[in-house]
Amino acid sequence: QVRLVEYGGGPVQAGGSLRLSCAASGHTRAFDVLAWYRKAPGKGREVVASIRGSGSNTYYSDSVKGRFTISIDDVKNTVHLQMNSLKPEDTAIYYCNTIDYSDPVGTFWGQGTHVTVSA
Repeated sequence: QVRLVEYGGGPVQAGGSLRLSCAASGHTRAFDVLAWYRKAPGKGREVVASIRGSGSNTYYSDSVKGRFTISIDDVKNTVHLQMNSLKPEDTAIYYCNTIDYSDPVGTFWGQGTHVTVSA
């Protein structure tokens, strides 16, 4: 059973940085796609950034482009999100998402980690 655990969230002042990480267990293959989503209070869930399992083809939403960086480590089952120049509007619950096209379940979600950016 695949389990995703996010960590690294917390309170931070505007202009500060945080590094989120998501560790996967129970999965022996490399994921095809790894991504970070977020859900801000009163808003829908949105994709923040994604990366192919090979480490190529990154995507960033316009709201975080130039400030956030998604990466995967050598083990290929941990994904990070480096968040710099944080703004109050980045306040949200951040969720890790992974996709394995060959798995019957297909997509997996973490439980989320809170990020609160104060002005």
